[in-house]
Amino acid sequence: MALDAPSPANTGDLPLTGERTVPGVPEENYWFRRHEIAYEFATPSIRDRQALEVGCGEGYGTAMLAAHAAGIVGIDYDALTISHAASRYPQARFVRANLAHLPFPDGAFDVVATLQVIEHVWNHKEFVRECLRVLRPGGLLYVTTPNRLTFSPGLDEPANLFHTKEFTADELCELLATCGFRIDTVYGLHAGNRLRTLDKSHGGSFVDAQLAEPPDQWSDALRADVASIAADDFDIRAVDDVDVDESLDLVVLARRP
Repeated sequence: MALDAPSPANTGDLPLTGERTVPGVPEENYWFRRHEIAYEFATPSIRDRQALEVGCGEGYGTAMLAAHAAGIVGIDYDALTISHAASRYPQARFVRANLAHLPFPDGAFDVVATLQVIEHVWNHKEFVRECLRVLRPGGLLYVTTPNRLTFSPGLDEPANLFHTKEFTADELCELLATCGFRIDTVYGLHAGNRLRTLDKSHGGSFVDAQLAEPPDQWSDALRADVASIAADDFDIRAVDDVDVDESLDLVVLARRP
């Protein structure tokens, strides 16, 4: 279920912090669509199952998944975020909670999804073990996160000030396995053909062109190109097809034994 083109009204009363991705901000459409494709990719895993999204943010992704799940709960620590999500997306249930201390019994869910969240938390093992605890045996964990090798290349610290740690595919899989998960499949989220063409049109990197100047200083061409991005301008491909170390984001499916 793709979302309609963003409109400014979609942001409602939720302030822009730079930490969460929200619909309704044309200047952030590239990042929004990059998140949206990952939610679309998750839908077969969610279908007809009881699901939890850990770190739901604005709630649009939980609402997308709600169209396919038997039931879904989105949790976030920020009270205003949860209030906004609950009022905007009645098709899902939203709960305020500490992501490292989930307010659910052991084995409560068939699927736990956590998209672009693990790079924000401080105690990664505690976070992952809580995801494991609330999954039933055989339950699925669906994780996405920026690939450190392409998001912060050559840097000792994450480029994004809101990130505590960024992972390579090997590092993420090792963390999940250490905490008790069995890795099912590893994918990479990559720029599709159109985005690679836009890289060339904007000096070699479409992303760098967006970050080089504040949006109010963008050229008309850059502004139009950002607004035109759709979720299907990205590809999610298995590691057997392409080098995951070259991906924009990592997508990992793991199971509780």
